[in-house]
Amino acid sequence: MRLARLLALPPIAIGIAVAFWMIATAPGPAQVADAASALPVRVMTANAQDIRPTATVWGTLRAADTWVAVSEVQGEVIWRHPDLEPGRLIAQGTEVLRIDPADYELALAQAVADLDALAADDRQLTTEAANTARIVELERERLALAEADLARTRTLTEQGTIPQARADEAERATLQARRTVAELENTLALIPSRKARIEAQTARTQAALDRARRSLERTTLTTPFDLRVAEVSAERFQTVAPGQVLIRGDGIAAAEVVAHLPLDSFRRLVGDVPDGITLGDMMRQVPATQIDVTLSPLADSAQVWPARVSRIEGALDARARTVPVVVTVDDPYAGADPPRRLPLVPNMQVGLSFAGAPLTGAIVIPESALHAGMVRIADPDDLLELRDVTAAFAQDGRVVIASGLSAGDRVILDDIAPAIPGMALTAIEVSE
Repeated sequence: MRLARLLALPPIAIGIAVAFWMIATAPGPAQVADAASALPVRVMTANAQDIRPTATVWGTLRAADTWVAVSEVQGEVIWRHPDLEPGRLIAQGTEVLRIDPADYELALAQAVADLDALAADDRQLTTEAANTARIVELERERLALAEADLARTRTLTEQGTIPQARADEAERATLQARRTVAELENTLALIPSRKARIEAQTARTQAALDRARRSLERTTLTTPFDLRVAEVSAERFQTVAPGQVLIRGDGIAAAEVVAHLPLDSFRRLVGDVPDGITLGDMMRQVPATQIDVTLSPLADSAQVWPARVSRIEGALDARARTVPVVVTVDDPYAGADPPRRLPLVPNMQVGLSFAGAPLTGAIVIPESALHAGMVRIADPDDLLELRDVTAAFAQDGRVVIASGLSAGDRVILDDIAPAIPGMALTAIEVSE
């Protein structure tokens, strides 16, 4: 009876009942422990090492020595060296230009003749002085005789032995002798002033002689050093005037370029300095021995020239905050073989690479490992640590850390997102 009732139920109800029974009797889900997996990352062990700060700038070459030949005399150009053309090389001590010396030769001859005349006047004056001195002695003796005769005559006149006219005549003779002696003494007194006048005229004539000789020497222009002619403004048969620029030349012994180094870069290149030494002192002392420089033309960077820091030029650039460092290249024409190797000529643009004083015991990491002043570290337990650091400077894709890192710290090289302190890591050591 009961079975018949169950068979009479609809098939849907039977299915629902079977489903409920299976769910109720089914076993529960298996319990599995959820263990967090460690994140594999590349790490680099920080080591103390020596590094040389570097800097790269560019500049424009100029000749270390330049010659601007200015005419100091007036006259016609009567000769010009055949190699005196722009671009030519001329050796030191070569006469390159000659101005007509005729006027200065005449002035020199006149000054020599005037000196001879003054010398003759001086000899004549010396003779006159000697002769006058002898005559003065004779006249003084005659005066003494005349005064003695006058004294006797006055005595005889008082005694009535001779007339008064004889006494008057003796007195007139005495007065005449006195006058003669006085005139001669005056002549002797004027000798020194006349001699001084001759000496002054001699000095003035000697100055004219020296001026004429100097002008005569300056009628020829001679190269002061080995140079390359840059400009010539004088032609043969042309009349030149004092102050006129005739020749411009650039020395070939050395070339130089002004490298405007940022102030921070300059300090890094110089390195540590003793206490109390200011930037001004460093600029005056020029620690060139601590800085190595190489130079390459921008037109061909494969060419490398050794250079040296020679001085600091002028003052700091207040706007750009740069130090004008003058770099010198010796013998810029050595080995020149255009176009394979170009000589270093003025106005050529060049690149300069500086290497400063070695920085010892520096902690250096890749620049990509620094994230906004923070470095990710794998601690001894392989857990993530975020550490604040202070960067000194960056160069060539690397950063020098001033503080915050020590030798032996494992720096994470990979980017982790999100970077959660304490997360488990699998450190894979790699070399830099």
